[in-house]
Amino acid sequence: MMDLDSKSRTLSGWLSYLERLHPEAIEMGLERVTRVWSELGLALPFPIIIVGGTNGKGSTCAMMETILSCAGYRVGCYTSPHLLRYNERVRISRQEASDGELCSAFDVVESARSGSGVSLTYFEFGTLAAMQLFSQAGVDVAILEVGLGGRLDAVNIFDADCAVLTSIDFDHMDYLGNTLEKIGFEKAGIFRSGRAAVCAEPNIPASVRHHAHTIGANLMHIGEHFGHSANAADTTLWGYWGPGGKRHSLPYPALRGAYQLHNASACLAALDVVRDRLPVTMSDVRQGLLNVALPGRFQVLPGRPATVLDVAHNPGAAHALAINLGGMGRFRKTYAVFAMLKDKDIAGVARALAGKVDIWLTAGIDVPRGASANEVRQALEAAGVDSAEEAIHTFTDPAMAYAYACERAAENDRICVFGSFHTVAEVLRYRNTVEHG
Repeated sequence: MMDLDSKSRTLSGWLSYLERLHPEAIEMGLERVTRVWSELGLALPFPIIIVGGTNGKGSTCAMMETILSCAGYRVGCYTSPHLLRYNERVRISRQEASDGELCSAFDVVESARSGSGVSLTYFEFGTLAAMQLFSQAGVDVAILEVGLGGRLDAVNIFDADCAVLTSIDFDHMDYLGNTLEKIGFEKAGIFRSGRAAVCAEPNIPASVRHHAHTIGANLMHIGEHFGHSANAADTTLWGYWGPGGKRHSLPYPALRGAYQLHNASACLAALDVVRDRLPVTMSDVRQGLLNVALPGRFQVLPGRPATVLDVAHNPGAAHALAINLGGMGRFRKTYAVFAMLKDKDIAGVARALAGKVDIWLTAGIDVPRGASANEVRQALEAAGVDSAEEAIHTFTDPAMAYAYACERAAENDRICVFGSFHTVAEVLRYRNTVEHG
């Protein structure tokens, strides 16, 4: 197997190998991954739910996974990217796959890949390994999160029994196009003829409707075919309505943020679609909403000063973060630990949050696509953020920026860490080091 010897077949060795296997980190297309999948020859007797969208994919997957697990189903869930460990990407019965399980699955996929004579990207290889593990474990259902786009994403080699689109906004425009119509068409590529396509984007592009109609998918649009409503008697509860009827007096999801009701509604609509094969009770839904957890999605850490972690990395997610920060109450100052990838809309994210931040602590991300602290600072200034009175500081990495914020912030201040999965991950690692030595 190329340059992967027996001594390197640890998880870290495998991941290093996967990073070198294909000349491009991202190469859109299904031909190569389909060929290797054919070599694997696995049967998939379980229903598959594919979740795409610009923002909200991870939250929707987590809610669905938790509700179905509360109902007693053996759930396979594949998401990306990860924060601290690759194992986070592959879960069975809400437990991360072990290093040994992942290595064994990688070995099986590598044998099939070698037989097909093609190379695979890191994500494509991981997608096949996840499905190898789900098949081996005999899961009752697989929930797959789209990595990028939809039409040409590796998970789209599988036919979804139900496809979910959480939102459609500007991101990955180099790959998906520079208009919402083009982006919507790419994301709608996960729809299937005769199958349900749940869309939680209120302002649905015409391209999505047209594609659903052209292929004969059963488009279910929020506000038309399902949705959520306030509870007049109790503001701590909400209601859902959809093809399976109404569900009253539901608890708000444990994941924070007003937009999570959109995600929760999409989740419940998808569960309505598959209810004949995977029925869930009201108790399962309530328990799942209360128990769902997903680090880095408007995650408020205990203690003071208040600390918020959010992986928001595009203007749409930043706008949602700004709304949620506005709902937290009053703080003397807000420190922003801000680092992003250089191929993202850094200025657009900055503009969305400018009114919520007093002091910007820009940092670099030490990965090939990472922007330097000065590049982030320049984007802030281009976005019109006031650099007077030392309102912007630069740091080598997010951990240094966060340490500075902790030193300067008072109890009635707030620290918000955002801009990338890498940004949140580095701060979490720093906190773990400080807390556990």
